[in-house]
Amino acid sequence: MVTMEESPRSPEAKVGLRVEDLWDVQEPQLSPDEKLNACFESIPVSAFPLPPSNQDIEIKSDTTLAEAVKMLAQQNILSAPVVDVDAPEDASWIDRYIGIVEFAGIVVWILHQSEPTSPRSPSSGTTIVAAVNGTSAFEHEASGLESAMTTSGNFFEDLTSSQLYKNTKVRDISGSFRWAPFLALERSNSFLTMLLLLSKYKMKSVPVVDLGAGRIHNIITQSSVIHMLAECAGLQWFENWGTKKLSQVGLPMVTPNHIIKVYEDEPVLQAFKLMRKKRIGGLPVMERGGSRAIGNISLQDVQFLLTAPEIYHDYRSITAKDFLTAVKCFLEKREGTFQVSGELITCSKDFTIKELIQLLDHEKIHRVYVADNDGNLEGLITLRDIISRLVHEPRGYFGDFFDGVLPMPPNSRV
Repeated sequence: MVTMEESPRSPEAKVGLRVEDLWDVQEPQLSPDEKLNACFESIPVSAFPLPPSNQDIEIKSDTTLAEAVKMLAQQNILSAPVVDVDAPEDASWIDRYIGIVEFAGIVVWILHQSEPTSPRSPSSGTTIVAAVNGTSAFEHEASGLESAMTTSGNFFEDLTSSQLYKNTKVRDISGSFRWAPFLALERSNSFLTMLLLLSKYKMKSVPVVDLGAGRIHNIITQSSVIHMLAECAGLQWFENWGTKKLSQVGLPMVTPNHIIKVYEDEPVLQAFKLMRKKRIGGLPVMERGGSRAIGNISLQDVQFLLTAPEIYHDYRSITAKDFLTAVKCFLEKREGTFQVSGELITCSKDFTIKELIQLLDHEKIHRVYVADNDGNLEGLITLRDIISRLVHEPRGYFGDFFDGVLPMPPNSRV
């Protein structure tokens, strides 16, 4: 067994050491999976390390979408809690926060603007009303690819210069799309609860509140959990689980036929629309007429169309391939300013869980594609898929956990 004296560990690995200690005292008749569940149930989420101080940001409810996009992009984060500027100083956390704003939520709002009622249309005022109320012209897919082709280039230029984009506040879209319910855990809740919310219940991040202070104490993301697991390499419990081959734990869950993709000559806006329609965070860009991928586009990449005019300035219709090329050039000129984007990271089906976790943590990505020696895609694995293989939900575990404890933002349709 690895001890603190033998090997100084990171804050994340200290959590792993707690699991190690608990692992050793579990009932011998328990299976390894049951042991892990029991260990994580015994550790409070307050033990999870705090994020770097530069990522501990909050966004005020009167911040504009344009400002929010810049803040998230500059910090290289996908989401942040939104503080109600009208809340009293002594407000409880429920009254202080109205939700968490995500890149995904803003992207979905933006995509609604690409429909017939766009910022260039006289009826653009009704578009934001529809967005706030959760209604959608997107239910009518007739425009589809044709709409993307006619709006892709000038659309982003017009949008970023429009008063609609500049003046719409974060609170104006707080009840729409992927916002809410604002589900937060208390510091005393267990690791197991947190892991299940991030996997089975598909939350991208889980806020942890300090009831005494009435504020968010921590925000635990899927990425931070994967980093914690990577830091646990060498510990008995981790090696017991992590040395299993992907196929032994049922990965990849997404097979080639079910990978949502876009082709290199299709408009990049079509990629973002597919992500919105299919509720996914990213997709591969495929070569036309083949099964090889040339790159990857994620929802977060919309930042480059909103904050970097040079990317779309010379394009009447930006194809997925041109977008990848433009982003690469943009990032090379600003090395270290933005997180690397567009790279297609692959692994072999012979990988172990440990190797996959270390790859994801090193590359700071949210998805990896399984490919053969010729580069043909054989599957897709996300962070959520991995966490879902770490723990399982016991029968009746949550009980009435979701009843009456989740403040729902006004107009929410989630």
